[in-house]
Amino acid sequence: MRILQLHTNYIIFTPIKKEIKIAEDSDKKETRIDEAVVLFTAVEEGDNLKVAQQAIDDLRIFLKKVKVNRILIYPFAHLSSNLAKPPVALKITKSMEAYANQLGIESHRAPFGWTKQFTISIKGHPLAEQARSYTPLALEGITEKEEKLSKALKAEDKLESFWGILEADGKLVSVKDFDFGAHKNLLKFTNYEIKKVRASQQMPPHVLLMKRLEIADYEFGSDPGNLRWYPKGRLIKSLLEHLVTLKMIKYGAMEVETPVMYDFNHPSLADYLNRFPARQYLLKTEDKELFLRFSACFGQFLMAHDTQFSYKHLPAKLYELTRYSFRREKSGEVVGLRRLRAFTMPDCHAFCADLDQAKSEFITRFKLSMEVLNEIGLSKEDYEVALRFTKDFYDSNKAFVESLAHLLGKPLLTEMWTERFFYFILKWDFNFVDNQEKAAALSTDQIDVENAQRYDITYVNEKNEKKHPLILHCSPSGAIERCIYALLEKAYKEHLLGKLPMLPLWLSPTQVRLIPISSKYIETVEELAIKLEAHCIRVDIDDRASTLQKRVRDAEKEWIPYIVVVGQREIASGVLPVRNRKASGEIIKMNVDALMSNIRNELGTKPFKPLPLPRKLSKRPQFYG
Repeated sequence: MRILQLHTNYIIFTPIKKEIKIAEDSDKKETRIDEAVVLFTAVEEGDNLKVAQQAIDDLRIFLKKVKVNRILIYPFAHLSSNLAKPPVALKITKSMEAYANQLGIESHRAPFGWTKQFTISIKGHPLAEQARSYTPLALEGITEKEEKLSKALKAEDKLESFWGILEADGKLVSVKDFDFGAHKNLLKFTNYEIKKVRASQQMPPHVLLMKRLEIADYEFGSDPGNLRWYPKGRLIKSLLEHLVTLKMIKYGAMEVETPVMYDFNHPSLADYLNRFPARQYLLKTEDKELFLRFSACFGQFLMAHDTQFSYKHLPAKLYELTRYSFRREKSGEVVGLRRLRAFTMPDCHAFCADLDQAKSEFITRFKLSMEVLNEIGLSKEDYEVALRFTKDFYDSNKAFVESLAHLLGKPLLTEMWTERFFYFILKWDFNFVDNQEKAAALSTDQIDVENAQRYDITYVNEKNEKKHPLILHCSPSGAIERCIYALLEKAYKEHLLGKLPMLPLWLSPTQVRLIPISSKYIETVEELAIKLEAHCIRVDIDDRASTLQKRVRDAEKEWIPYIVVVGQREIASGVLPVRNRKASGEIIKMNVDALMSNIRNELGTKPFKPLPLPRKLSKRPQFYG
């Protein structure tokens, strides 16, 4: 790939004439783009998507130097005599645009396959004009042709599924025959699942929010899909991790910890890799080829193999909060917090004596996962459910399958396979549908009928015989990062409905902001903060020299749940004007004890961690912006 990179004041271009059959549609109108970096791009023979990604990764560094976030990708065949075939060049050019959008770069693209007239004004600094050249890259020493894909991943693209809707009363109807009139979100989810278009063409709202709220951001010094977490984001993430772990321990799971990398050629592991639809990161040492885990299955199954189980111990439950699990998702699908390559996954396996015990435990975990999401801040109206099973399982267990719809209390999507492609016979997943009508799985559980035999996991039954258990695979919340994604996307949806967007109170990094009218009240305000903190409430103080109006406005931009302005009147009367974001910013008069009581009642028994930043805003660094 060859690129002529120009930092411009503006570029004006007009498509004049189609040059090839696959030329993109164009209205032939003049287009002007100001203050942008223009990439005159020639895609060459042998170029691939990794080349496109590398070019954009390098560009991102340049954009930061010149403080620009707008680009135009301009197909320009004249830079090379070794051009790729037009369909390949178009695909790679589109992938550059999509990847740049995912990184938060405002991206434009001139139509492919046209003769164009253009006028351009180039900046006058030394970096304004640069030539770049890229050759095909091999990620981790493995070319695309050599990429090790599991049999399950290959099969997933060829699966033939029968899609239906299971109504709350247990009636199963074809997707084509179901009336989606009152279930618009379910329709969006159904379309997403059936079409299987995972790549994102524009930046989801939560990406801007996670940056602006100083929760997380892309880490350009790492592989895409590995994020940096700022103090506020680390607090939110750790509270979610703590909540889920407490719920699993209360459920009866035994918490363990296992390695993050495993031998690719271990017989049991290699066989399981071929049954799981995921791409792996590969590592090589002097004598082994290793892979980074994409779940806790490997370590927990090896542990279970070495554990002595009796039927009296079943169902036995092992739990791990994997920080991190790794899946080498396609670059075009990696975006924000929705789909990552490194993520935190609560993972709980239950070893069950037989199908009856497995089904009973399956129901318990279905209810538990609904409860976990509800405590996080996502009600069952915020997600849609998919239930996936083999035809044989459904025919033999119709009443059981129907009971899941009864528990949910609303229609759910079903996917039925005529034969079993994976290691499970039944799976459900709760899916959040975002503002781009993309879906991401949160909670999930599966009935695994293969891996006990594969790993030679056994228990001793009542007759003192060794038997293989069935294994349930559950993540009660799904990836922790996806929970934050869902909360941010939900807040954006509420904003579109005219509500004030906010995070749940227990996850808000600052729960109360105190704003002294002038510096002479700071000492009194600090005493008030200490009193609130003693009741496990996160409080900060905006002691900056900005105007009162600006400080209130900044607190609102940060989604602070409770804002309190303190001056002489408030100190003298003991009555505080509390601006309550949950009540659309209504100001309610109350004393400090009433404020504490209201907050503590709302927080209930949720986990608590202290303020992750200095209490005074004047002492805080700015992590983003």
